[in-house]
Amino acid sequence: MDLTTPALLFSAISLLLLAYTNRFLVLAQLIRQLAAQERQEHREFTECQILSLKRRVVLTKMMQAFGVLSFLLCTLSMFSLFISREKLGIILFGVSVLFLAISLVISLWEVMISTDALNMELQGMKLIKKCQPKE
Repeated sequence: MDLTTPALLFSAISLLLLAYTNRFLVLAQLIRQLAAQERQEHREFTECQILSLKRRVVLTKMMQAFGVLSFLLCTLSMFSLFISREKLGIILFGVSVLFLAISLVISLWEVMISTDALNMELQGMKLIKKCQPKE
């Protein structure tokens, strides 16, 4: 393995962390909106949304942490290869890829919660109607 192998992950991990940051910013905006709504009128639906958002914030924190650790280990892997510590570089790269995979699985989990929250929103707005085929 040479220096270019872990270097290939740099752009992918950077873009992934940017996407995670964007998700976090959207969550923060949603939380602020729901908090304002909750202050105006207390509804059970809002409580469910807030609980879902709390869970999503924790998951976003975890996926960001694993993404950053993956990036750090990838950097350390490149440094190890640079100083001719190939075995250490390979191990660090392997752990880096593992942490990246964990980050992606957590991201998938968060997306699933997000879609459930959107479905709750649609139900709360009474937009979901049973469609019957026209005959």
